[in-house]
Amino acid sequence: MDFELATEQKEIQTLARDFAAAEIEPHAAEWDREHRFPKEVFGKLAGLGLMGVCVPDEYGGAGADFLSYILVLEELSRADAGVGVTVGVHTSAATLPILTFGTDEQRSRFVPPLARGELIGAFALTETEAGSDAGSLRTAAEANGDGWRITGTKQFISTAEHAGTFLLFARTDPDTPGARGVSAFILDADHIRVTGHEEKLGLNSSVTNSIAVEGAEVAPDRLLHEEGKGFTVAMATLDGGRIGIGAQALGIAQAAYDFARNYALERKQFGKRIAEFQAIQWKLTDMATEIDAARLLVYRAAWRKQQGLSHTEEGAKAKLFASETARRTTGEAIQVLGGYGYTKEFPVERYYRDAKITEIYEGTSEIQRLVIARSILGLQQRALASG
Repeated sequence: MDFELATEQKEIQTLARDFAAAEIEPHAAEWDREHRFPKEVFGKLAGLGLMGVCVPDEYGGAGADFLSYILVLEELSRADAGVGVTVGVHTSAATLPILTFGTDEQRSRFVPPLARGELIGAFALTETEAGSDAGSLRTAAEANGDGWRITGTKQFISTAEHAGTFLLFARTDPDTPGARGVSAFILDADHIRVTGHEEKLGLNSSVTNSIAVEGAEVAPDRLLHEEGKGFTVAMATLDGGRIGIGAQALGIAQAAYDFARNYALERKQFGKRIAEFQAIQWKLTDMATEIDAARLLVYRAAWRKQQGLSHTEEGAKAKLFASETARRTTGEAIQVLGGYGYTKEFPVERYYRDAKITEIYEGTSEIQRLVIARSILGLQQRALASG
């Protein structure tokens, strides 16, 4: 076993860390306060190749491996989790599925603009009545002889109002219930109407929208993979996307721990630094230990995906543990700061708000436990999940 990152991975990690420190972290509180989507940041990330880190060179990407991409997500999320989730959805949930399931023509047509950051990608699965039970979606795609006519609504779609390419799921066989009648489609922004903007607890530098598809006419070449195989695309996408959410949670937790540790070394009470009190030491010790454990789970899952090995169980474990670690760590960071931690003068309250969603999207913690249980018990039925 070798736990050392390769030279190229370290270089990409450093590139992302330096960019995040210079271009993201100084503005994160302002973006959060103003609920502002920092579109200019993604152009700069694209210039560094970080909007297509793990996309091959021939499709406009940086050609790095999947773990390198996970390292980038961790560093971006450490500075601002809203930026991290936008890059994560764009890459894991929009670009990579086209690369994996698309035809040669679809890959050549749709992937390069995403990998170069000319367009932002979005993932449209969730509906009002189809959350964790993604197989019950109602958006319909009707064959019309010249392609497909798609009609329906979606909810909780990250980055929709800024996206140019959508991976959208619709039912192509109304007579087949559940997942088997679902297909995946590649849509453009002009096929979509944004109908709502969610006010969220955290991740205020990202946007989350409701959208409508109102009889959009699309050509046959917009069908991704085979008809009726959309759920295969969705589940494979979520298997990898959960590793990205784990990395996001890891970055949030690391940021909270770093701030709490530095604060404890400076803050004095009863004539000495609070880091000298055993109660604070134990909090920091538990935080550091859980973050290390989460990092190992996330990196292992990323490595397995890169090697082409099964990673459904490993990705679920990584997301489950890292997201719950982020929630615990950010809560304890507030506790270390005391009353100051509850104010917006310091960033730990933002970390706390940002952390919670990692236990919910791309499959709740409860869904992750179902996925893991069915894997370790050898059960065939897949747990359903959405993102």
